[in-house]
Amino acid sequence: MSVLLIEGGRTLSGRVTVGGNKNAALPLVAACLLTGDECVLTNVPRISDVEVMAGLLADLGAQVDGIGTSTLRIRCAKVERDEPQSSLVGRLRGSVLLLGPMLARRGRARLAPPGGDFPARRTIAMHLGALKAMGARELEGEGHVLEAPSGLTGASMYLEEASVTGTETALLAAAAARGVTEIRHAACEPHVVELCRFLRKMGAGVTGEGTHTIRVEGVPRLTGATHELGGDYIEAGSWAVVAAVTGGAIEVEGARATDMEVVASVLRRMQVRCDLDDDRLRVEPSTPGGGARIVTGLWPGVPSDLISLVTVLATQAAGRTLLHDWMYELRLFALEQLSGMGADLFLCDPHRIIVTGPRRLRGRTLDTRDLRSGMALAAAALAADGVSRLGPLETIERGYANLTGHLKSLGAQVERVP
Repeated sequence: MSVLLIEGGRTLSGRVTVGGNKNAALPLVAACLLTGDECVLTNVPRISDVEVMAGLLADLGAQVDGIGTSTLRIRCAKVERDEPQSSLVGRLRGSVLLLGPMLARRGRARLAPPGGDFPARRTIAMHLGALKAMGARELEGEGHVLEAPSGLTGASMYLEEASVTGTETALLAAAAARGVTEIRHAACEPHVVELCRFLRKMGAGVTGEGTHTIRVEGVPRLTGATHELGGDYIEAGSWAVVAAVTGGAIEVEGARATDMEVVASVLRRMQVRCDLDDDRLRVEPSTPGGGARIVTGLWPGVPSDLISLVTVLATQAAGRTLLHDWMYELRLFALEQLSGMGADLFLCDPHRIIVTGPRRLRGRTLDTRDLRSGMALAAAALAADGVSRLGPLETIERGYANLTGHLKSLGAQVERVP
């Protein structure tokens, strides 16, 4: 494990180009398991989560070329196993996306409990319910064991919540199921739309992406396809916050303007000067102000993945901000470490935190308990006086490629050490 030493108090400026959307890459890699033909994915983010997912496919018998690069070539001519390596499954929440493709190709799937952030608090009951609706049977055994020896059948289903990975699990299974599947209360996030478009390229009949009702007409044989991933708007938003908290000017390129509107909206509410056009977001030196009340929401609402970073921005904003993340009760707990840096925080309950700023932060040792709060704490360390030790760095690198290199290119004084 590595630690990032950060000497704070520097104004960061420059340009960053973000990679492909992490949250799109994982389901698209899983979708490659649905066909024996070659699939080519470009603009793939060079992050450890994608490497783990690619490794899971290789463990099942796929030929995967380009791991660690921005282009993956995947061919699953034969799926040799129905149980992915448990040590890899335990590192990645997105491994649940393999259930549908394994049932389609093997008629059976066994999955150890998926890992990732807050694994004990995030069940896969909705994913299992979608697969059962299409005819899969759950069996006794360690982890999650499912079988569909006669294949999957299209079904009409309502998701109790508009879960992103729950919707993606249903889409992956429906693409290879017999007949038509209708998914109501489906998630609308850009990465769900991207999966729908990829499945359509593979031959599935998919309509309604971007709405809460998606209709999928499965086909007996899906074919290979080529797809370029859209830019990661969460990564872009992260760099925008880094600019705002350090008083710098950073130009972020690579994410679609339509995806970045929600980021720009929050920044402007907090009086951060920014300009958005095409695939570029530019943040100018600003004097942030309190954002009153900021609540996460289903797309196109404020993404939960951004709330930790916005909380750090609130520590540097004049006034009071109430931040409410109703989705994940443990995400805000990780930010209690900001109190030790001098931030004025009041944690109302597991979902709400009140921040009063601006407060001058002090460097300290910080623990990256999850991916998004880890990046938020990195932003706080960059704004703080003195040196911070942030680790394990690998937690952040699950979703941010070349983090140290990007920071140095913007003028940060950072060093990666064991």
